[in-house]
Amino acid sequence: MQIREATLEDLAAILDIYNEVIATTTAVYNDDPLTPGEFAIWFQDRAAAGYPVLLAEDENGRALGFSSFGDFRARPGYRFTVEHSVHLTADARGQGIGTALVQALLPYAQALGKHTILGAVDADNEGSIRFHEKLGFVQVGRLPQVGFKFGRWLDLVYLQRFIDETSSGPAPDA
Repeated sequence: MQIREATLEDLAAILDIYNEVIATTTAVYNDDPLTPGEFAIWFQDRAAAGYPVLLAEDENGRALGFSSFGDFRARPGYRFTVEHSVHLTADARGQGIGTALVQALLPYAQALGKHTILGAVDADNEGSIRFHEKLGFVQVGRLPQVGFKFGRWLDLVYLQRFIDETSSGPAPDA
């Protein structure tokens, strides 16, 4: 398995992974699959912001999963905080690939001067919550019934990790 920066040529494979997650899980609170055009805009927005989209692939070049991060809220006061995504093919889950993809994001966030990375996880997804906690994320909030999918209300859990693994330090000069 290798992790590399994704290119436009990888978008179809990444979109297939994302749309499978939409169709079969509550990891993403979308009801409908994304179109290639919508996903291309998402990819271009990440690139324009200087944010990574990383792809994990097997030795045959098959996409196993991807990770990325984006801005957390649009206000300038949040500019040092990002929210990440990591999604895998169903057969790649539980093999350490997600761990490698999230860990690979951290140097990018640090190089961009980010202080905090967040994960937003469906509260019923105990596996994802444990996964984040093993990576040093801490549960910092629960938003009851903010999502609705598959005919039921969903709670969202926020998990946080400091990029430099500390919550103290001087304020940035920005």
